[in-house]
Amino acid sequence: MGKLVLISGSNGSGKSRYAEKLISRTAGERYYLATMKPQTEENRLRIEKHRRQREGLGFSTFELPWGLEEAAVSPEGVVLLEDVSNLLGNILFERGGSREEALSEILALRDRCCLLVAVTISGLREKGYEGETASYIHGLNHLNQRLSELAEGVVTMREGQPVWEKGDIHGLF
Repeated sequence: MGKLVLISGSNGSGKSRYAEKLISRTAGERYYLATMKPQTEENRLRIEKHRRQREGLGFSTFELPWGLEEAAVSPEGVVLLEDVSNLLGNILFERGGSREEALSEILALRDRCCLLVAVTISGLREKGYEGETASYIHGLNHLNQRLSELAEGVVTMREGQPVWEKGDIHGLF
């Protein structure tokens, strides 16, 4: 069973760049599992930004909105899951699935690699939202909490800086 590190923060907080930097310190095969489906121009621009950021870092990329078991990763590999919030949205709204399914996919992936670094959005509040949106936010917050409990390392991005809430970078390498 591999180790899990959860990196959370708001949009634009630097969580993806920090995850890439963290993984660049590892040896072995590196995998990038992209879950965002390019449905808007903003999505396409974000995807291109992330592609440029990881150029030269040695990632094999899989674009999977769900079904993380389809990614052919090695047991010694290091995986960057980008990101939990998109994975959950895809499972809920496109497959009619649940947060438990998302958790199960993430943990199964963790068990198939050496290190899984999962990026997620945090700080969302249900207040002011109703219906599907409120349900999604509630589900994401619950999923993030479960992943935090199960992770060996938890990092929160604050003002562009990583703050280790659980574990530490030295325990991973």
